[in-house]
Amino acid sequence: MKTTHRTVLVINSGSSSLKYQLVDPDSSASIASGLVERIGEPISALEHRYGEETVTREEPIADHTQALRMVLSICEEVGPNFADYNVVAAGHRVVQGGEHFDGPALIDDATRNLIEELSPLAPLHNPAHLKGIDVARELLPDVPHVAVFDTAFFQSLPAEACTYALDQEVAKKYAVRRYGAHGTSHQYVSSLVSETLGRVDLKQIVLHLGNGASASAVVDGQAVDTSMGLTPLEGLVMGTRCGDIDPAAVFHLYRVGGMSIDEIDTLFNKASGLKGLTGDNDMRVVRSLADNGNEDARLALDVVLHRLVKYVGSYTAVMGGIDVLTFTAGIGENDSDLRRELCERLQYLGVKLDLEKNAVRSKQPRVISTPDSKVLVMVVPTNEELAIARQALSLL
Repeated sequence: MKTTHRTVLVINSGSSSLKYQLVDPDSSASIASGLVERIGEPISALEHRYGEETVTREEPIADHTQALRMVLSICEEVGPNFADYNVVAAGHRVVQGGEHFDGPALIDDATRNLIEELSPLAPLHNPAHLKGIDVARELLPDVPHVAVFDTAFFQSLPAEACTYALDQEVAKKYAVRRYGAHGTSHQYVSSLVSETLGRVDLKQIVLHLGNGASASAVVDGQAVDTSMGLTPLEGLVMGTRCGDIDPAAVFHLYRVGGMSIDEIDTLFNKASGLKGLTGDNDMRVVRSLADNGNEDARLALDVVLHRLVKYVGSYTAVMGGIDVLTFTAGIGENDSDLRRELCERLQYLGVKLDLEKNAVRSKQPRVISTPDSKVLVMVVPTNEELAIARQALSLL
């Protein structure tokens, strides 16, 4: 089935995974999608979805080259055939673009090398993205490849918001500043809020709440603050990340606890947050435990809410008011209890939640506050793949 529509193959490469989606940026349609997991392990897994069909495979996949070869083979076998779908670009998600990129960038050798140079600022992400970029450029040489950066939206932050109060010679030498993350999602969601409401002149707070979580303050379409910092560790309580913590905790654990820097890094990034507080990083499990009287789980939810209240309050102060509070991402879109509990704590701002609207599940942008609420509260599903596809197309 040939199409005259332009499509973009969106690739999100992790250290042992390869997530992909074929997107029509003009119609917003997802034509096919899939995920290769456990790359390099004895048994890897691939799940490919196209139309009504889902194909799964379990077999050894040695590396990202073999993974992408398998994806291309399955596309030829069960669809979609790239030749019939007018693939005009490959869009790659890249977490850290540093100060070099304030928008999407065509990937040539120079861009690729800059992404590699920025790896110390995102050691868990950029090296993994490079694996996907290198393989895709080799196996798909006939289409342009575009990098779309999580940090790009936050390059507009005012100096007062992105500057840490460090010795500035040290800060500049080692590129220590607030970069933010999840910017592709925050930009997409805040733009969709403006589009839905027919207004650009808005003071917005966007809460991207998933296993990774972040908040942003957006005024007239421009980001003015965000919770993630030099890395995606700073800010809100997350699935396995602690978020804000006294930096001296590092010195204490090193000197008194005898922990190495790598051990502390692992503790803060992979064994903290909900997992550290309850033993499980899945918000649904934590909620179930709390509902059944588990005090640790209830405390974890309260810690999450307390942090959210602090950020909403501080960003309202930074913006000089708030027009719209928006929930997005897996938890933000689906956890009606968390939305209700947070809005109850924000009643001082004049927030009034419509409990019936809040309980509705939908993939459409929607208002869940009452007509007389002083702050409009919305749920807006994010779509980072569509955002990446559109940004990639914007360069062509």
